[in-house]
Amino acid sequence: MSAIATFSLVLANETATAQLMADLALLISPGDVITLSGELGAGKTAAARAMIRYLAGDDELEVPSPTFTLAQSYELPSFPLVHADLYRINDANELEEIGLSPLPEGVVVLIEWPERAAASMPEDRIDIALSHRPALGTMARAAEITGHGTAAATVRRLKALRDFLEAANYLDAGRRRMAGDASTRSYARLIRDDGVVILMNAPRRPDGAAIYDGQSYSAAVHLAEDVKPFVAIANGLRAHGISAPAIHHADLGAGFLITEDFGTAAFIAGDPAMPIAERYQAATGMLAALHGETLPETLPLLPQADYKIPTFDTVALLIEIGLMPEWYLPDRGTPLTHEAHTEFLALWRELLAKSEAAPRTWVLRDFHSPNLIWLDDRDGIRKVGVIDFQDTVLGPAAYDLVSLLQDARIDVPEPLELAMLARYAKARRAADPGFDAGGFAEMYAIMSVQRNTRLLGTFARLNRRDGKPHYLRHQPRIWSYLNRSLAHPTLAPIRDWYAAHVPPPAT
Repeated sequence: MSAIATFSLVLANETATAQLMADLALLISPGDVITLSGELGAGKTAAARAMIRYLAGDDELEVPSPTFTLAQSYELPSFPLVHADLYRINDANELEEIGLSPLPEGVVVLIEWPERAAASMPEDRIDIALSHRPALGTMARAAEITGHGTAAATVRRLKALRDFLEAANYLDAGRRRMAGDASTRSYARLIRDDGVVILMNAPRRPDGAAIYDGQSYSAAVHLAEDVKPFVAIANGLRAHGISAPAIHHADLGAGFLITEDFGTAAFIAGDPAMPIAERYQAATGMLAALHGETLPETLPLLPQADYKIPTFDTVALLIEIGLMPEWYLPDRGTPLTHEAHTEFLALWRELLAKSEAAPRTWVLRDFHSPNLIWLDDRDGIRKVGVIDFQDTVLGPAAYDLVSLLQDARIDVPEPLELAMLARYAKARRAADPGFDAGGFAEMYAIMSVQRNTRLLGTFARLNRRDGKPHYLRHQPRIWSYLNRSLAHPTLAPIRDWYAAHVPPPAT
């Protein structure tokens, strides 16, 4: 594929410029360099200002032109950004004085007047050349967008995104940034007079190298690598009375969706955030109702294609658990010996034989507070809006209750956890007198230790591999949940192993 990608468009006014820059902001990441060129008054600073304000989520943010300061830094929610103006640069050697030679790592860099130091611009970059188009209106501009090197893929995706929005009749909609998650997906709210919807950008992307018998980590543990599972599971959930977002427009190949917006009513409140008991009761009831149904293992996706839900088998569960010795223990200075690692796997294989034998249902996998929206205008379990389920697998019903009641991001008081466990068991027993509450409690403990072991490793990896250190603050909470569940009698052998080999997180 060509190392250069380019396309042109007309921007009728500053609003159109802001929409373009918001679309580009959805696709960039730390390390990207964007240059803005054009004569005086072409709109370079307006374009940079629009992107910075969008990323900041603040339309009134003060974004001065850096003509005199030469470079201005911003700590934005997604990543740091440097906005530079090279108009007053006379020699490329001056870039070192303002911190642009070499370019800073781990930031997005916006550079106006790049031609003043053309030889110093990186090979991998996005160029936006702006020019006046007075024949089309006093505020009209033409923009030629070119991606060089690795940035060519971003420019091709930007063109595909703009084409998708135009086909869906949302090209002229307002854009509002939404917080992302731990994945490569990104989101924006699209605002028109007839309402608000959500744009999902979900490029096909495996998580990690193919080191698990020729598979990436995401493929090995059945994490969605494209948007198709989201669409299939969303439709499947709605068919069973669960509030999942309706899909209004989709490009399954490119990975763009426009979906229903559930709003922002959360399942937690306060500072520090704590569960809202009424809403946790509804979520517990929703899981009990879903787990009481006979659910299909294959769902329709396209007129001539189905989606088969993968099974959360022992291999996948062991690979997940393996993130703890791979990432967490080295961070704590206690790597395992070969013998200790062999014992670790043997203990887990014995436990996971129980999960293999347990009845299977849909495991939504990340059924916790960040992914639940309260829908007060709906009735019963439909009040629980579920927005993250593309990683759904077939596995033990206890797993999603663990996700809810041992939330990695907020403290769930143990009395509330126990009350919801009892509530769930009561609901299941009312629908099925043969429901085994004791067996479910055992599986809840096993799935808790599995999930929290994985999270210790996942958050260490997000810090060290992906440069997301804020996830480390959750490790002490995960440790608390882990030890709470290790107290179950079934887990005595592995409890002893953890006591001998796994130190608590740094505080």
